Amino acid sequence: MNLHYIDWIVIAAYCCVTVGIGLWFSKRSSSNIEEYFVAGRALPWWLAGTSLAATYFATDAPLLAASLVRQHGIFANWLWWYEATGVMVIVFFYAKLWRRANIVTDAEFIELRYTGKVATALRTFTALYHGVIKNLVIMGFVLLAMMKFSQVMFGFDPLYTLVVCVCVALAYTVTAGLWGVVVTDLFQFITGTIGTIIFAGLVLYELGGPAEMAAQISSIEGVNPGTLDLVPDSDNISSLQFVSYLVLIFILWARSAQGDGYLAQRLFATKNEKQSVLAALWFNFAANVMITWPWIVVGLGSLIMFPIATSSPELLADPELAYPMMIEQVVPVGLKGIIIASFLAAFMSTMDTHLCWGGSYMVNDIYKRFYKKNASDSHYVLVSRVSVLILAGLAAITAWQMESIESGWIYILEITAGLAIVNLLRWYWWRVNAWAEISAMAGTLVLANGMILINLLFNVGLVSDGVHAQLDQFYSSDYDMLRATFILASCTVLWLIVALLTKPVNADHLEAFYRRVKPGGWWGEIAARCPDVVIENNTARNWLGWFLGVIFIYSSLLGIGYTLTGKSVFGFMLIGISIVGAALTVRIATQSVANEFAELSLAGGTAESSKTID
Repeated sequence: MNLHYIDWIVIAAYCCVTVGIGLWFSKRSSSNIEEYFVAGRALPWWLAGTSLAATYFATDAPLLAASLVRQHGIFANWLWWYEATGVMVIVFFYAKLWRRANIVTDAEFIELRYTGKVATALRTFTALYHGVIKNLVIMGFVLLAMMKFSQVMFGFDPLYTLVVCVCVALAYTVTAGLWGVVVTDLFQFITGTIGTIIFAGLVLYELGGPAEMAAQISSIEGVNPGTLDLVPDSDNISSLQFVSYLVLIFILWARSAQGDGYLAQRLFATKNEKQSVLAALWFNFAANVMITWPWIVVGLGSLIMFPIATSSPELLADPELAYPMMIEQVVPVGLKGIIIASFLAAFMSTMDTHLCWGGSYMVNDIYKRFYKKNASDSHYVLVSRVSVLILAGLAAITAWQMESIESGWIYILEITAGLAIVNLLRWYWWRVNAWAEISAMAGTLVLANGMILINLLFNVGLVSDGVHAQLDQFYSSDYDMLRATFILASCTVLWLIVALLTKPVNADHLEAFYRRVKPGGWWGEIAARCPDVVIENNTARNWLGWFLGVIFIYSSLLGIGYTLTGKSVFGFMLIGISIVGAALTVRIATQSVANEFAELSLAGGTAESSKTID
């Protein structure tokens, strides 16, 4: 690639500023693990929400967005848009509960909610499941995207890219902890967003604007007639694909409705419950509306500049290369440095979060829980840094074994689908116990990796050819969404049966949880034991807020999309609806928390309760 020295200066300056910010916060993060992993619970909503959006803006996302547009059309981006519905549930129901829990990791929640040896075992497995298995898959395809980008842009050897990228991410994550992560995320989000918008603007300028780009795409022979569709259309895709997208949009959003992992970590780290709620709302808009459309515009432009009918064998074999190839094709010398810096921002803002988040499980839920319970703060911080180093090495190995970003996304969806309903109800129904979660998790792992077991049985003659062929078809990519829905439904039935056949959690432990988190819902005799605990009565208001919030997000998402594809009148109408929806959503979200604070004050709520809501 032909980079001017100015481009190299921009890239070098970006890297220096990023590492400098991280090192600046190293002293603050060294005081204890609460500072290192949850920033002393002092983050304002805009910083926590921006950090979440920056993490969402990973190197894999632009490559995958452009690839989906080339292979299927704009509507294929519902592969992540669907999650906005679930995140809006977090805004109105779960953000404040996570903040009240006052924990360091979502795995720690297990022993807050359940008790006994089974709870301890579940906490350990949850930490390994999310902190290692799921986390390594995510970091693996993020690193894979960076390898593909570097191969196209610089011609770098993939192994060399892996080593350099991991070292850059570690340069500040190891020392800075969450404070360094979120502040660098803010810088990286601004850099990444500006860079991608400039890139998309250059593509539109090159092609004559939105309407001209849409007209050119419609005239290209061999392009899917539904390429410009923003929502799935049964006339342009197969019945199986149409049904798959319907279940994704209307059912599978439930897996995102509680929030976990790094999202929950940011909510723990906010100043209070109001800040937690606003952080989740800002993240939902920034991640699903602000940053996705520039990637899609680049993908659409690639259909014109690299028509599928005449594409190189390399691009035909791997459409995820289209995004970096467009940089080389469109961006002039002098601006390439900014675009490449924005891509580096996307990479580092995701890697730093996943390294810090994964390390929090290893230290808080395993090392401190079982090995050294009463060591000094400096000792735990040192162990935290070592755990981040180990995770980075394992992530590099995982990336080396991966081939497709899209397959990684689908796999994450499947290995979390079966946990969706149990994770939602464990807050609101006293009868959920640790065995219910264990059965859901075990069922999910077995079903998501079912073809491995089926092949083993087939090889020893326990599965017939016909059954093997049918199951092999079920585990093909055509059935990804239906398979995830099957996992969700079957694991829900499984854990409900297990919960009802096993003993409930000790009543005294449940009472302590109820008093601390004040969840509301179906708590029966536990609620009766706590007549002094005030639970907000905002359910109807919260569901109204959720509904308006969904309208706000998808009206703005589709409004921008229609404007960028040449249907500006309809687009502006939807944007107008989204502005009204946004105002109402914010008002209900903030009033909900304010009303609860008022109820607690009238009832003589505890000082800790008042402090967390103030």
